[in-house]
Amino acid sequence: MQKNKIIGIIGPTASGKTKYAVELAAQLDAEIISMDSRQVYRGLNIGTGKDIEEYTLGDKVIPHHLIDIVDINDTYHVHQFKIDFEKACKDILSRGKQIIACGGTGLYFDVLLNSRPFTGIPIDETLRAELLAQPHEDLINTISSLNTQGLKFDTSTKKRSIRAIEVLKYLAHSPMPIEEEQHYDWELIGIKIDKVERNKRIDQRLMKRVEEGLFEEVEMLLNKGISTERLVYFGLEYKFIAEYFAGKYTKEEVIEKLKIAIHQFAKRQMTFFRKLEKDGHQIKW
Repeated sequence: MQKNKIIGIIGPTASGKTKYAVELAAQLDAEIISMDSRQVYRGLNIGTGKDIEEYTLGDKVIPHHLIDIVDINDTYHVHQFKIDFEKACKDILSRGKQIIACGGTGLYFDVLLNSRPFTGIPIDETLRAELLAQPHEDLINTISSLNTQGLKFDTSTKKRSIRAIEVLKYLAHSPMPIEEEQHYDWELIGIKIDKVERNKRIDQRLMKRVEEGLFEEVEMLLNKGISTERLVYFGLEYKFIAEYFAGKYTKEEVIEKLKIAIHQFAKRQMTFFRKLEKDGHQIKW
């Protein structure tokens, strides 16, 4: 059976992925699926660069999917993303349109391109809350005692170690979820710019977002009852600015810390994309 094609547009933050994807979609009569783990949340607009007007080229509006689909207080995991992505693909194909997947969340590309059956293992919020209170060293020891099958886990952070324990406890009484066959052929196009230019664009974009009301957006969310802890969870802009309103930093300190943090984030994105190449996925840069 012939597989449907997906064009994947990847690259670090501020590289111009969305602009390129919109121009390509206009040429191909395609629709775009967002591959951004924060743009799924309603209310995170300026900080995530959710520029809906970017999806308009001239008088043509490019249909886009998986943006503003989750309440800000809801939990959204990668397994749910896979389900939503498949629904969006079927919806687009039902209209005879081409699919373009565009975004910088490497994990989302990874779980679609590679076999990742762990993502089908459900979340256990009660267990997570219990483990969160334990030192990271204790979590690693727990993994060693539970991992009788010698499975490989990333334990570099406490969050990942907790997920490893969650997986191991599930597999102790249930079989490994069966991965569905890949229904698509992927063509990956990477947008790459040199480090100096990338950091310059990041800094300029950050200041533009500050002028557009980035601090006011975070303040509005706090006034609506969204907790500081919840905003810290979303990282980068929301983390540092929420901490600013908590009195931890001055505005000038936040901006400087954000510049550094986003530079580092972009570097990690490129590292993840290189890992995709090492896994055997060709990227046309």
